[in-house]
Amino acid sequence: MPTTIARTAGRTLFGENARAYAAFRPDYPDRIFEILETRCRVGESKSVFEIGPGTGLATVPLLAMGCRVTAVEPDARLAAFLVDSQNAHADRLNVQTVTFEEAIMPAASFDLGIAATSLHWIEPGQALAKAFHLLRPGGHWAMWWNIFGDPDEADAFHQRTHALFERLQKSPSHGDGPKGHFGLDRKHRIAELEQAGFESIIAEEVRWRPVLNKQQILGLTATFSPVARLPEIERQAFLDRIGAIVDEEFGGRVMRHFMTAIYTARRP
Repeated sequence: MPTTIARTAGRTLFGENARAYAAFRPDYPDRIFEILETRCRVGESKSVFEIGPGTGLATVPLLAMGCRVTAVEPDARLAAFLVDSQNAHADRLNVQTVTFEEAIMPAASFDLGIAATSLHWIEPGQALAKAFHLLRPGGHWAMWWNIFGDPDEADAFHQRTHALFERLQKSPSHGDGPKGHFGLDRKHRIAELEQAGFESIIAEEVRWRPVLNKQQILGLTATFSPVARLPEIERQAFLDRIGAIVDEEFGGRVMRHFMTAIYTARRP
């Protein structure tokens, strides 16, 4: 039975090719940022901390909304990419190259905290307790995941390739809940938020249906932690197999069924 990748691996797993990660990881749906505006009151001059920003898929839209962002990124390569790519917002972006567990930030000083496809890489109870401590009274918390599949309506490509991925190690995002993903296990995610002291908890799922070409499929697949962890020869063979399926069975273009699960909450 495949083992699960250690959470600590997330500190260094994604920075080897930051440009490729930035190029092939899809943006978060617009609905996510609508929720941050309307439900979490994000806007001009709001103070935000972010756990594991990576190349800035969530950071960049927040900066564009006028927020001041403290981004905590343990991988120095990803941190450097984020800093270099956001020179225009340097006065409103502070990147700490450290784990969230070790980060030092002033208590009760942020309007919003976020974790975008990152919370499964750290112990959630510990992280949420710290997040609660960092927020001002009345401050908001949001955590969400892009999920590259829809357990309620699996697409044909997922059905064709599922067995190939099942042979690999499991990401910590692979959950034990009924829908098989950490972010879709509402019962446990809500319980963890409540245990940390949050209230006004709302969960929402956003579905989207991108059409991806072979290059996009392979680029995205290469960023998945179980694939990135493979030795180079095995990784290339795996990607070659995926590419052949795209070409030979899907004519070079694939409609995927993706979804984003978001949870918002408030510190009393």
